Amino acid sequence: MTTRRNFMKRTGLVAGGLAVSGMPGWSVTTTKHYPSRRPPVKERKFVSEAVEETILSVKKDIANPELAWLFENCFPNTLDTTVNFSLKNGKPDTFVITGDIHAMWLRDSSAQVWPYLPLAKEDKKLKDLLEGVIRRQTRCILIDPYANAFNDGPTGSEWDKDLTRMNPWLHERKWEVDSLCYPVRLAHGYWKTTGDASFMDNDWMKAMKGVLRTFREQQRKEGHGPYSFMRVTARQTDTVAGMGYGNPIRPTGMICSVFRPSDDATIFLFLVPSNFFAVTSLRQLAEMVETEKQEPAFAASCRALANEVETALKKYAVTAHLHYGNIYPLETDGYGNRLFMDDANIPGLLSMPYLDSVPADDPVYQNTRKFVLGEDNPYFFQGKAAEGIGGPHVGPDMIWPMSIITRALTSNDDKEIAFCLDMLQHTHAGTGFMHESFHKDNPANFTRKWFAWANTLFGELILKIHREKKYLLER
Repeated sequence: MTTRRNFMKRTGLVAGGLAVSGMPGWSVTTTKHYPSRRPPVKERKFVSEAVEETILSVKKDIANPELAWLFENCFPNTLDTTVNFSLKNGKPDTFVITGDIHAMWLRDSSAQVWPYLPLAKEDKKLKDLLEGVIRRQTRCILIDPYANAFNDGPTGSEWDKDLTRMNPWLHERKWEVDSLCYPVRLAHGYWKTTGDASFMDNDWMKAMKGVLRTFREQQRKEGHGPYSFMRVTARQTDTVAGMGYGNPIRPTGMICSVFRPSDDATIFLFLVPSNFFAVTSLRQLAEMVETEKQEPAFAASCRALANEVETALKKYAVTAHLHYGNIYPLETDGYGNRLFMDDANIPGLLSMPYLDSVPADDPVYQNTRKFVLGEDNPYFFQGKAAEGIGGPHVGPDMIWPMSIITRALTSNDDKEIAFCLDMLQHTHAGTGFMHESFHKDNPANFTRKWFAWANTLFGELILKIHREKKYLLER
């Protein structure tokens, strides 16, 4: 992997007082002093003693003060700014906004709290908060398994006029396979970590049966199924071809995803990384149900669908590329059409090992990795500031820090991991936080000043390195 760039020397972002666009009152700090960017303690949404102790412990082992400062700002950002915890009918309930959009995505909310799971056993308050996320996600799925984002009440949203079955509880109704995978992943991780199965009540079982039903409907073996979506918009990726059903597919056993995890419409409906994720999630769901609920028939149905999707992926989602041998395309349709690109969001092709969808040493994945991190991926950008994957959602030349973080999370190469850390350290534009995206030549040109998932994911990366390769932080 390329390690030739010295971003510290080239960007000059480690000293001076450059004003930061979009961040009122914030400026680049010097190398000698890094004041906290966290809210004052009294203004934080939630405080976890275990998280605070982890921050102090890990910071001591990070030799680079700017990197330590980034970790201190980013890792607790979800708890500091996005969670609203309460009790409903005596049970935990947690609504998690994504940041500067006041709505709860099933995907983002799961990913935002995921790095806190290992600390749940030693912090009862944190454990309750995580249980509350699972219970709130259960309610959301029961409202509409096809929706991707929800309000904290029946308040309606700016997307009320979308041509789909909107209701006041929904912020947005874009059908994305991963939206139902992430709640399963979180529930399974919480159960494995804490041993607590109390959330697996009748409502949860009803929601999980809705997950299975929705996946089967979107195999589209008999017609389009009940979901369609169109939006009056100037953005092509925000509406759906085929009168709202998407471009034609030939049923293969895979599950149609009308939108990607970026909330952009797919071109070919079989979104490969999301189908791999569904296989993993269905098997996790089967394990939970079989162990805790004694419903062998439902567990068997989950495994049967997982096996069917896996078989279809092996047949239709491995294809020869002109330069890389056999790789996974991002999308396919059962007719032989394939889309060769990657998108920075998770799940994407690069992130599949992170989600336990494919082994990191899988030869097809390794070929795919070379493709998505090179010039043949149309959404891989190299510039004066950094290199990484973007996507149609923001457009050309905009790199997502999430892709750089994912690259490091899925690598075992010390030089590559250090290279990614270097890019992340020198592209936050003095804010002390990760962003949705930044321009490849100018990190001060960024989108979304408050994007909690990217912040918490960065914290997760530092924790992984601290656990597995602490010497990289101690240098």
